[in-house]
Amino acid sequence: MNYILYDRLRTYFGNKNLYAGTNKIVMAYYNDDIVRGVEEDVYAGEYFYIESLEDNNTIRLIKDTTTLGVQTQPEKTVYVSRDLNTWTGYIYSAGTETITNSWSLNAGDKLYFKCSTNKLIGFYFYSTKGYNVNGNIMSLLKGDDFAGVTELTSGFYGNDDAFYKLFYNSSKLYNANKLVLHATTLANRCYSGMFIGCTSLTTAPKLPATTLAEYCYSGMFRECTSLTTAPALPATTLANGCYQNMFMNCTGLTTIPTNLLPATTLANNCYDSMFASCTSLVNAPALPATTLATGCYYQMFASCKSLVNAPALPATTLANSCYIAMFSGCTSLTKAPEVLPATTLAIRCYCDMFKYCESLTTAPELPATTLVEECYMSMFYYCTNINYIKCLATDISATNCIKYWVSNLPNDGVFVKNINITWPKATSSNNYTGIPSGWTVQDFN
Repeated sequence: MNYILYDRLRTYFGNKNLYAGTNKIVMAYYNDDIVRGVEEDVYAGEYFYIESLEDNNTIRLIKDTTTLGVQTQPEKTVYVSRDLNTWTGYIYSAGTETITNSWSLNAGDKLYFKCSTNKLIGFYFYSTKGYNVNGNIMSLLKGDDFAGVTELTSGFYGNDDAFYKLFYNSSKLYNANKLVLHATTLANRCYSGMFIGCTSLTTAPKLPATTLAEYCYSGMFRECTSLTTAPALPATTLANGCYQNMFMNCTGLTTIPTNLLPATTLANNCYDSMFASCTSLVNAPALPATTLATGCYYQMFASCKSLVNAPALPATTLANSCYIAMFSGCTSLTKAPEVLPATTLAIRCYCDMFKYCESLTTAPELPATTLVEECYMSMFYYCTNINYIKCLATDISATNCIKYWVSNLPNDGVFVKNINITWPKATSSNNYTGIPSGWTVQDFN
């Protein structure tokens, strides 16, 4: 049985299969998935609103371009209602002056908001006590005409930066799972930093967008230390920096869907630092991409100190700096990809990739024969337990291609090399360019 407010559901089903109780109904026919779908549709049809969880709660909407570090915006009028019948307009003038409006709520009280503008950059909500956010975020841009709007547009008159840092450092925000972000096509930086520093946030909204824009989710949940589960990310068309820092410093994050990142073609810096310093994360999602871009995986899992397993990396065509520092500082990592299959490398492609992975014992196989500038530089730096490396390179003449790559490795291990090359021994005097001293060398034909 599912109990849902009668006046919400009858809009969708009339009175069929609905049994009225004391302001509630029993859903006897429709299954859980349909009910959840109906609830989502219901909230999509509601104005954005704040619901207080405690008495004597002060809610503020602040325009402060200085604190948020953004340019001044044109004058805006934000309309607020407690009952959806009477709306009061609050003028936020242009310029750098900080303007604050406040409202007092008790537990269960709701405060609805609407505005007609192209972006709310420079605005953020703040509260003195606990609250949740619900309803359709589009009422903050489209006023009364928000229903059915599923596109955010980029450009001078578009929605770039639309909700930038909207809940900046709002440490009393607990739940956003009924906040509807219906747009399936996004604008540049539209959700950037939206929940940054919301340290009590436990549940994120759904993110249905399939076509992303530059930096659209950048820093969206950064430092949300109570967030435990990442929302699904179905997008297959990515953009530069789209997920950059998205969950950075989410130290409570433990659960990531295996198929979280389905895109096979990446964009510059798209996953840059996406999960950096997520110190509770144990398993990484699958990474099926075969077409890479500059810096696409840069520091993606850097300092994820609980991460144990690295996913397979199937790409055979690389891009400059594509995997740089991807697992740097993952001190619990015990399983790297079995092989890094690319035979044609790119500048700095694997630089710092496993730096400080002190639990790793076996390096991934490295089949490429011709190295390029800084491709393996510091790749296994301070991997103090690695005891097996198979590298089939025959040309190691490129600038700094193996500089520091085996610095501070154990004094004994096995190094498998191509039979057609003689490697130098790695020492401090040659910047650890070569095979670790004391290791057994085996030729591969």
